[in-house]
Amino acid sequence: MLGEKIPYKMLSQDAYSQWLGIEILIAEVGHVKVGMTVRKEMLNSMHKAHGGISYSLADTAFGFAANTHGKFAVSIETSINHIEALNEGDYITAESIIEKVNTKLGFNIIEVKRGDELVALFKGVVYRTSKNWEEE
Repeated sequence: MLGEKIPYKMLSQDAYSQWLGIEILIAEVGHVKVGMTVRKEMLNSMHKAHGGISYSLADTAFGFAANTHGKFAVSIETSINHIEALNEGDYITAESIIEKVNTKLGFNIIEVKRGDELVALFKGVVYRTSKNWEEE
C-alpha cells in the first residue's frame, strides 16, 4: 500500500477520529496535516475545549504520519503543552512532518494551530513494528 493512502485507511477504521470530525488535509509520506472544528460537546466546565481535544487531533496527525512509512507504528510516549484555550467553533489543525526515520523509533513535534496561531505543542515517540501495512 502506498504511504499516502495509509492515513485514509486508518481514518476509515478509527471511530473516535471520525466522531471528532477529523479531516485529512495533507497526506504524503512522512507528512500529514489534519483539521477539525471544536463542537459544543467537546467543551469542559469552563466552556473551553477539553484539553483532550487538541491532544487527540495532534495524536492523530502523529500516528497517521508515522505509519506512512509502511510499517505499523504505535505511540509509546506522548505529551502536550497547551498554550491557548480553544472555543466552540474554532477550526484547528495539527501538522506532523517526520524528517528522520529510524529503524525502530520515530520522534516528532506537532504544532496545533488555530489559523496561524500556535495553540499547543505535542511531542511523541513511536515504535515501528515489523508488520507492514501491505499485509493488512
